[in-house]
Amino acid sequence: MNMQTALAPAATDDLPLMLPGRPKMRYDLPKAWRHFKELVKDKEDTAQVSGVFEALPWRGIYNAALTFLKTDKAQEIRRKEPSLVAILDDHAALRRLPEGSVAHAYCDFMEREGLTAQGLIDELDKNRPADMYWDDQVSWYFNRMRDTHDLLHVLTGFGRDALGEQCVLAFTYSQQPSPAHLFLGYAGAYEIKKHKAVKVPIFRSVREAQRLGKACPRLVEQSITDILAMPLEEARAKLNITRPQNYWDAHARWRAAGIDPYDLMAPVQQAA
Repeated sequence: MNMQTALAPAATDDLPLMLPGRPKMRYDLPKAWRHFKELVKDKEDTAQVSGVFEALPWRGIYNAALTFLKTDKAQEIRRKEPSLVAILDDHAALRRLPEGSVAHAYCDFMEREGLTAQGLIDELDKNRPADMYWDDQVSWYFNRMRDTHDLLHVLTGFGRDALGEQCVLAFTYSQQPSPAHLFLGYAGAYEIKKHKAVKVPIFRSVREAQRLGKACPRLVEQSITDILAMPLEEARAKLNITRPQNYWDAHARWRAAGIDPYDLMAPVQQAA
């Protein structure tokens, strides 16, 4: 099966590399802290997450994007994968790929969690100023960073539990070094540690995730259609993603204590 035909139309337009006038990336620590405090009150408030990322951006992101976009590899991927959303939300096409592939694992994960790639965009766009849209190739690169978030859950094995989300943030920091990823990852780990007395390797899990992200080539610069077609374990091997030992150890310790890792605020079950 031709992956381009199966999963996405070829790009037909051409865009400038980067339009002039894009804002400089600057840190605003007080703003980041204000948003984080509000996020602690309501962990579903994506406006606060966006605020932290705006205050603690990846300052080298333009250089990284332009360096990649000037390569033949980037332009080939851009022609083949003009929109990851179109690819990732077409579960019918993804399901035509072999059983055991990353595509099937991704569909299973997204359907089980009730998620879509478009849904993440819609949520983020609620708080996105109109002047933040730029019709250039750098935006294509930025969009891939956003759209591969849930795919990272599948490739790494980190779940959508509280610790799993912090680990994905730490993994992502090593791929896309925005201080916001590291800040949210470790601050979130601290919040988890405050709520449960059971001794588990919370911070070791986050540090391990950070190391795993560093060992993995930058995912946004890989052909996602090629990865989706691979057997899951083969894709992990290709990307140097190994099993996160501390994360699964933490889960095992929580469960042994009667705590559901996906509901860390639930009361501890007492042994009979």
